[in-house]
Amino acid sequence: MKGCGGTSSAMARIETIIGIDPGSRYTGYGIVEGNGNRLRHIASGTIRLPARAPFPERLKTIYGELAALIEAHDPLSMAVEDVFFAKNVKSALRLGQARGAAILAGVNTGLPIHEYSALQIKQAVVGYGKAGKDQVTQMIQYLFGMRAALEANAADALAVAVCHLHTQSVQSLWAAREKP
Repeated sequence: MKGCGGTSSAMARIETIIGIDPGSRYTGYGIVEGNGNRLRHIASGTIRLPARAPFPERLKTIYGELAALIEAHDPLSMAVEDVFFAKNVKSALRLGQARGAAILAGVNTGLPIHEYSALQIKQAVVGYGKAGKDQVTQMIQYLFGMRAALEANAADALAVAVCHLHTQSVQSLWAAREKP
């Protein structure tokens, strides 16, 4: 199911995006409406997964909660942070499985999936690919005019969504330039 999102001009289409910061203990989500530089925070939060719960149950929770968010907010696409680092092989596998559960929630509701590295996300949001988590959080709070504290996982997920909107905006500009 895909949302209409509307249009603001021939050049830039307003879209609703769900960004995901996957994790086997905490999965962040951020829902943003925008068209590149114009952004509006719709919702964000963290899906907390009990450490003692069997791992398959955690995956089921990620899938179920994200599917419900997609149903409620009707985004046009999903942007997911790509795996880039894990402390050990077991952590990497679990992170990959959590990403899979998140991606499956999007695919099963008909959303196109876009993946971005941490470097791409930080570059798009902060302007520096090696920015720290606190810098990303501060920039997200600034971009959305948030005064209240923002959880790191939710901030990261919002950053993924913002990265996608900026990337789409730049790609649209390039495509428009190449048309005869």
